[in-house]
Amino acid sequence: MATKENFIKALHEIRKSESEKPKQVKFDQTVDLIINLRDFDIKKTNINLFVTLPHKLKDKKIAGFLEKKSDFIDTITKVEFDEFKNKKKLKRLVKEYDFFIANAKLMPAVATTFGRVLGPASKMPSPQLGVLMGNEDEHSIKNLIQKINSVVKVKTKEPSIKVAIGKQSDKDEVLAENALVVFDEVFKNLPKQRENLRNVLIKFTMGKPAKAAV
Repeated sequence: MATKENFIKALHEIRKSESEKPKQVKFDQTVDLIINLRDFDIKKTNINLFVTLPHKLKDKKIAGFLEKKSDFIDTITKVEFDEFKNKKKLKRLVKEYDFFIANAKLMPAVATTFGRVLGPASKMPSPQLGVLMGNEDEHSIKNLIQKINSVVKVKTKEPSIKVAIGKQSDKDEVLAENALVVFDEVFKNLPKQRENLRNVLIKFTMGKPAKAAV
């Protein structure tokens, strides 16, 4: 099993390995948690989770499909939807933003106009995270943005799950706490739990992984 201490030990290993490289990497590398699975049929079991981290990764660039313009978020109102029938403009929009939210009342129109591009990019607003069920007031929008900035999406596309848990510049304590929360949520959703685990690794973008658990 994985513990906070396991993750901190693995982080020490990859930092030591990084410091011994003859040529240092010039950017702040992403730290990835990798959970490799076994005896796991992705056709029968699909893990699709939003996990709230104790320490947020970054402020995501978010846009909203709303009924009226907001002072707190870049907004696309219903009357502007027709502008995005242009495929090039639609693709630019999807690349520009990390996440999209929507008023629940507009979701059918959002799906019709934007779904063909937002869906494959995994950026479609969903009831799990991204849909405003009530009013478009300041409090509701700010709360949703805060939640989005603290969440990572975990989805199985192959028998290996990779999730960013922070940056190389983050403290080991922060990275370990994020890693443990993600691991625990994934573990709870594995059909055979421990039997489905091959190993658990931590790595920097350009570095070699270190084992954090069986």
